[in-house]
Amino acid sequence: MVDSSEDRRRAQLIDVAAAAGVSLATVDRVLHGRAGVRSRTAEQVHAAVRQLGYSADPAASRLARGRPHSVAVVLPSGSNSFIAMLVEQIAQSEPWLHELRLNAAVDRVDVFSPQVLAEHLAGLRGKRDAVIVVGLDHPRVRAAIDDLCADGTTVITLVSDVPGSQRAHYVGIDNVAAGRTAGTLLGRFVGRDAARRKVGIVLGSHGLRDHAERLFGFQQVLAAEHAQLKALQPLEGHDDSTRTEPLVAELLRSEPELAAIYSIGAGNRGIHAALAASGRALDIVWICHELTPHARTALLDGVADAVIHQDAGHEVRSAFRLALARLNKERLLPDQERIRIGVYLKENLP
Repeated sequence: MVDSSEDRRRAQLIDVAAAAGVSLATVDRVLHGRAGVRSRTAEQVHAAVRQLGYSADPAASRLARGRPHSVAVVLPSGSNSFIAMLVEQIAQSEPWLHELRLNAAVDRVDVFSPQVLAEHLAGLRGKRDAVIVVGLDHPRVRAAIDDLCADGTTVITLVSDVPGSQRAHYVGIDNVAAGRTAGTLLGRFVGRDAARRKVGIVLGSHGLRDHAERLFGFQQVLAAEHAQLKALQPLEGHDDSTRTEPLVAELLRSEPELAAIYSIGAGNRGIHAALAASGRALDIVWICHELTPHARTALLDGVADAVIHQDAGHEVRSAFRLALARLNKERLLPDQERIRIGVYLKENLP
């Protein structure tokens, strides 16, 4: 038997009121947790909701809202090309955000300083409905996030997580898996019989959770599957090409047995320049992250061997969807929000 269109019609508040034998105003008070309704009446309303399978229409809820939700997106300052890609994706999403009744403002902050980042987050208390932040995993930052959450602000961490905090969601790749992927690729590219055995590592900061997790996964694979390779002490470049270039130049000068470099964060323009200036670019295996225009050029030039990538557009849209769902108490599709790890060689560039 085919259901009629009436049977398929989405249950509305008036249907809940009729089933519970109460007024629309009473249903509204119960569903929004307002006082002034007897417990027996409230239970009648909840029973009707369950019986009818009622859920609020998200589009109608957005239209009924008196004002748009305000969202701050806190991103690292500096010249990080991947962060520039995130900013570009936010700008391109403005028409979509307008339809969702979200107002987004981008704040560029020195996320490598826990004091600066924590103070900036503290300054957002009571000013934003949601905060999306590339976080530093530090006690001061965790406390600032917890204070925002205690005030009713929805906090989403983006790219780099602060898992000990009360943040609602993390949006980004599995960074341990990304580091393991890099380790597997690098080990296979260098080979087991290579004359040179040392591996240089460049990261932004040990305090960034995504960098620490990538390093952990990378070292796991090298220790378990490529024991012939020796990972050197990681160099901190703060995702800044002007800092990474002299660090890598000195690494190349001081380590004649250097076989490979793993770049965990940004600053790849500096690494590219140092490799090119050394005359050893084609002899050193180089694995890096994020398919920025500079990484693309390095792949095409044969200087970089592989790029581990995450989709900036998917991450931005997912972060806004998660924030909106939390604010409006809407349902989510978990598979839609899963950020996948991409691997690019020069042969499969999009």
